Amino acid sequence: MPSTAIATVERMLEPLPEEAQERVVEHLREYILDLEDELLWDDQFRSTQDKLIMAARRAKKEIAAGKAEPMDFERL
Repeated sequence: MPSTAIATVERMLEPLPEEAQERVVEHLREYILDLEDELLWDDQFRSTQDKLIMAARRAKKEIAAGKAEPMDFERL
């Protein structure tokens, strides 16, 4: 049994000519691939957020203790 959203998309596509349906499907394919990439990025970011917070706190402490120095971009 399709979800309500899938049924809605089907009803929207049905009156369109087949060529237009194919174009819509291709756009949906691209959109879904982009959405999957975004969801993966969100998951990866969420899983590293604690590490980023810890690194930022460590950097603040090093700066406050005078242990940090300005970045020399020429050395990169």
